Amino acid sequence: MDEPKLSPFALTRSRIVLLVLGAILVLIAISTAMGGLSSYQELKEASAAAQAETSAQ
Repeated sequence: MDEPKLSPFALTRSRIVLLVLGAILVLIAISTAMGGLSSYQELKEASAAAQAETSAQ
């Protein structure tokens, strides 16, 4: 009894893991290209400073 051949596009456990890791890598690359967490922190600080400036006037 021969086992049926697996399709080259069948999702096996190892292929799913590789797809998930690839998706995480793409998200990290996009995040880095957009400036990462440091730019987000700077944006929050600038927003807080602008709000404090407008409320002081």
